[in-house]
Amino acid sequence: MVRLPYFTALTTLFSYGLLFAFGQMRDLFRKILDLPKSKKVQGYAPICLGLEDFYTRRLYLRAQDCFGRPIASAPDSWIDVVDRYSNDNNKTLHRTSNITKCLNLGSYNYLGFAAADEYCTPRVIESLKQYSPGTCSVRVDGGTTKLHTELEELAARFVGKPAAILFGMGYVTNSAIIPALIGKGGLIISDSLNHNSIVNGARGSGATVRVFQHNTPSHLEEVLREQIAEGQPRTHRPWKKIIVILEGIYSMEGELCKLPEIMAVCKKYKAYTYLDEAHSIGAIGKTGRGVCELLGVDPADVDIMMGTFTKSFGSCGGYIAASKEIIQYLKHTCPAHLYGTSMSPPAVQQVISAIKVILGEDGSNRGAQKLAQIRDNSNFFRSELHKMGFEVLGDEDSPVMPIMLYNPAKIPAFSRECLKQNVAVVTVAFPATPLLLARARICISASHSREDLMKGLEVLSKVGDLVGIKYFPVESENSHAEAKLKKLE
Repeated sequence: MVRLPYFTALTTLFSYGLLFAFGQMRDLFRKILDLPKSKKVQGYAPICLGLEDFYTRRLYLRAQDCFGRPIASAPDSWIDVVDRYSNDNNKTLHRTSNITKCLNLGSYNYLGFAAADEYCTPRVIESLKQYSPGTCSVRVDGGTTKLHTELEELAARFVGKPAAILFGMGYVTNSAIIPALIGKGGLIISDSLNHNSIVNGARGSGATVRVFQHNTPSHLEEVLREQIAEGQPRTHRPWKKIIVILEGIYSMEGELCKLPEIMAVCKKYKAYTYLDEAHSIGAIGKTGRGVCELLGVDPADVDIMMGTFTKSFGSCGGYIAASKEIIQYLKHTCPAHLYGTSMSPPAVQQVISAIKVILGEDGSNRGAQKLAQIRDNSNFFRSELHKMGFEVLGDEDSPVMPIMLYNPAKIPAFSRECLKQNVAVVTVAFPATPLLLARARICISASHSREDLMKGLEVLSKVGDLVGIKYFPVESENSHAEAKLKKLE
């Protein structure tokens, strides 16, 4: 997946080693100098031990200004970024009253619904007047409005499943649902690059967890065969149930899962499938129905379909779609449903309106236009980045495009230089990615015009040359066309 050159790996390791060595020296001198005025509370262990927050203090703070930038506008194709400054070498950042208008290449507002919309916005405002911002209750008490019921029915119809259940947060949808579905005596087989919410959900379930190589059906089959033969640890009894968990689009790689091949393996070994479509639902497929539609997989074959409303629909929360029996079971057992405050009614209305636009039930063809636009924008931008010599991960049609940076010094340099030229990007490093594989994650939207994309490409090319992240030779038009034809074959 990532072709890390030997020299790049060597220089990246050296850079991290240098930062670690100087960080340890600074910690030592600080300990010596602060010893006379140390005010340790007797009998208490320190909450933050030196090594536990070393990365934050000695590496993250150097680039802190590149993360968590305050925004003063809707996450549209252009956003207002609040300017900040520091007087203590980035330890603390202070906001100013100045803003910088930037091209937004960081928000996962895939279909452009997060900004004002002629169909969605008036209905959201009306729901705010009728229901208020929050329900102040859980779903099983007074937190279920007719909007929640309508969205559950609409979401199930949209993804092609009999029933669905809503949650107020996308992360919790995974981390709370997985422990409700499987426990001790069960086996979870998870893709090695699954999202942290899946990882934490699997860990919290009490089930045995095994990992298969990213997007490799052959290795999944090896793991399944081996685990079925061995059975549970110590007792070697058969597993109570086996669930294979994967994502539609991997958020840090921009890759589509090999769903047909993985489904074939799961059917062969009678394993349940759990598909996370957080980044794929609404963004890909002819009618926006996600990776199943794009890759020709019947949604009925996928046992559990998870998705979020935070990307393509411009809202918040998540859903689980499955059989009526599974959804009914979750409504009685999942803590996130029983104890978590329900979705805000205006947020629910936003999703309902967005889905209706996608389906064309608003009386227009804007949904089809948005889907065509996000596909064209994504493929055009990815193609141009490849031609410029960037190392770009991901597949065609995916709106997520990671550009590899590798070296720790290039992370803040790339982000700051882009900001200087009015382009807002998201840079990602450890622990969200492996230590040596830092990257910038570009997210394309249907709201981007061709002029916006050309502006972004121009700036990225200049900054790429300046920072030195064009790891491949610039492609000519002929060579790129030949490579594309070979890929299609």
